[in-house]
Amino acid sequence: MVAPSPKVDVFQAIADPTRRSLLRLLVDQEMAVTSISGHFPMSRTAVSKHLRILAEAGLVHERKVGRETRYRLQPEPLQEIKQWLSFYERFWDNKLSALAHYVENPVSDKSQPFVPKLVDSDEEK
Repeated sequence: MVAPSPKVDVFQAIADPTRRSLLRLLVDQEMAVTSISGHFPMSRTAVSKHLRILAEAGLVHERKVGRETRYRLQPEPLQEIKQWLSFYERFWDNKLSALAHYVENPVSDKSQPFVPKLVDSDEEK
């Protein structure tokens, strides 16, 4: 059987700074919503709404322990973001390499503005 797709896109879920802070808080520990809300200047209901969005995106796992709900990070969906960003790293790396070359090599006329050349990763080899 195929697992149902998340209701909320991972990119949408991490777009909010509060939700990113929640993920950071849950990196090393499972926490109850009452403990989590003590770290934020908002109501427990507001924190619960953010946690619900993260859960719908598959970024946190919730489990009931008695009357409280505990949350922990599920980092696997973050792999999608890493893969998306890895495609664009070549542009950042190229610009940094071009800047390093510009700074480290004496040029007779540095009055011209620095314009990094985008190099395809296959051309570099």
